[in-house]
Amino acid sequence: MTVTLPRRGLYAITRDGLAGDALIGRCEAVLAGGAAMLQYRDKGSSPRRRRADAEELLRLTRSYGVPLVINDDLELAVTIGAEGVHLGRDDGDPAAARRLLGPQRIIGVSCYDRPDKAVAAQEAGADYVAFGRFFASSSKPGASAAPMDVLSRARPRLHVPVVAIGGIHGENGAALLAAGADLLAVIGALFDAPDPRQAAASIQRLFEQPPHPPGN
Repeated sequence: MTVTLPRRGLYAITRDGLAGDALIGRCEAVLAGGAAMLQYRDKGSSPRRRRADAEELLRLTRSYGVPLVINDDLELAVTIGAEGVHLGRDDGDPAAARRLLGPQRIIGVSCYDRPDKAVAAQEAGADYVAFGRFFASSSKPGASAAPMDVLSRARPRLHVPVVAIGGIHGENGAALLAAGADLLAVIGALFDAPDPRQAAASIQRLFEQPPHPPGN
């Protein structure tokens, strides 16, 4: 089964501390609500627990035809055959990841508030770049804020999809799309919601509007 990177849509990222049935159940609800992509992010569980959960998530995402990206763990992504990996500030070089993953897998790179880093990542083989945080975030409370105009400044220099992250929900996501984001990466507004499926659907509806013109 071939699963490709979406050009637009809701990019769900799992909440630290969720594992086992609770993790899988919430992820299934988010996928049923229309998420176009899922990232498995777990900084604290044991390697055995993380592998078991990642393998179960891969079965789930493939049943929905949605790519699974592993946060910060290239070895795990390769081991289970996930669709890709997301690299943060200290997680290695996209070119090195490409050599291990091959040409068909997805590589994403965090670029924070730096268009120059995004351009360099694109040139090194990244398939998407992520900017943020844009709003107050319970997942990354100490992260530096990024100005919204970083999206409009970076957009003309990029041909890969642009991801916005950080405190995003159904009420503020439209402004990021208008500024140049292609995908909205969301953690808390999905996984802390009483009804994750409904929360996902409300954000995914933002993408029913026409996309921004290229270069704007």
